Amino acid sequence: MNKLKAIFFFWGCLIAQISFSQIPSGNLKSYPNFNSKFVTSRHVDVWLPSDYSPSRKYGVIYMHDGQNLFDANSTWNHQEWGIDEALSKYNSRAEKLGGIEFIAVGIWNDGVNRHSNYFPQKVYEMLTPSQKDSILAAKRNRNSDLFSNPINSDEYLKFIVTELKPFIDSTFSTLTSSDYTVIAGSSMGGLISMYAICEYPQVFGAAGCFSTHWPGIFEMNNNPIPDAMVKYFSSNLPSPKNHKFLFTHGTEGLDSLYGPIQKRIDKVMQKKYPQNRWKTQVDQGLGHQETTWQKQFDENLVFLLKNVGLK
Repeated sequence: MNKLKAIFFFWGCLIAQISFSQIPSGNLKSYPNFNSKFVTSRHVDVWLPSDYSPSRKYGVIYMHDGQNLFDANSTWNHQEWGIDEALSKYNSRAEKLGGIEFIAVGIWNDGVNRHSNYFPQKVYEMLTPSQKDSILAAKRNRNSDLFSNPINSDEYLKFIVTELKPFIDSTFSTLTSSDYTVIAGSSMGGLISMYAICEYPQVFGAAGCFSTHWPGIFEMNNNPIPDAMVKYFSSNLPSPKNHKFLFTHGTEGLDSLYGPIQKRIDKVMQKKYPQNRWKTQVDQGLGHQETTWQKQFDENLVFLLKNVGLK
C-alpha cells in the first residue's frame, strides 16, 4: 500500500505533460516543473537507450545542471557533456559483455538557487558566525549575490532521495540498490555529488566529481571553506568496500584554483581507500567548461559505473 501511495504521489507532482526531445543517441523524456516539497520545482530529463526495454533492469546515473548534458543547441554556451553519445557507446559494450546498462537523469538547476542548493550544508554549519556571514555575502564576478537564498542543500538531497529517485524507480525498470546508483556533476555540481554520497551512502555507490569547486565561493583570500571541506570529507567518507569516487580537474581558468585543495583530498583518500576505488585525473591545459567534462566523462565511464562484466 505504501508503494502505491508513493507512486500516486509522484505522478501527482508532475504538473505538465511529459515531453519528448530529439537527440543524436537514445531518447530523452522531459518532465517540466517537477514539483517538490523541499525545493523549487524544476525540469528533469530522463535519457533512455534507443533499445530501452522494461524487461531489462538498468543502473541510473543522476546528474546535476541537467540543462547542459544532452543538447548543445539549448545551452547558454552551445556546449554539452554529450551524455547520450557516451552512454550509448558504454551500453553497447555492456550489452556485449553481459554488464549492466545505464540510464541518465538530468536534474536542471533553477538558476537563482543553484549555489544554495549545491553548497554542502553541513560544511557551512561548521563555520563560525562571522565566517557564515561573509560567505553568504559573497558576490559573483559581476557583483551580484552568490547566495540569493539561505543554503538548503540538505533539502535538495531530500528531493533527490525521497521524491525523484522513488519516481524514477517506479516509472522505469531500474536496479535500485546503491551498487547501481551513481551521482555526478561539475563545479558546484561536483561538490554536491561529493556531499550526496557522504550523506547518503546507502543510496549512492559512486560519485563523479568533475572540476569540484572546493573553494565554494570565488575568493581564495581568507577563505575558510577549503579547510572545512577537507575536515567534513575526512570525517564522513563512506566505506571503501562498496563506494567509489572519481575526481577530475583541469589547470586553466577556475580549475587553476582546485589543484592544491584536491591534493589534500587525495591524501585523505590515500589513507582510507584502495587505489581501485578512487581516481583523480588532472588534464593539463583544459579549463572549466563542458567540453572538458565531456572528455573526462567519456574516458572514465567504465571506472565510474563499475560494472561487473566490463573490463
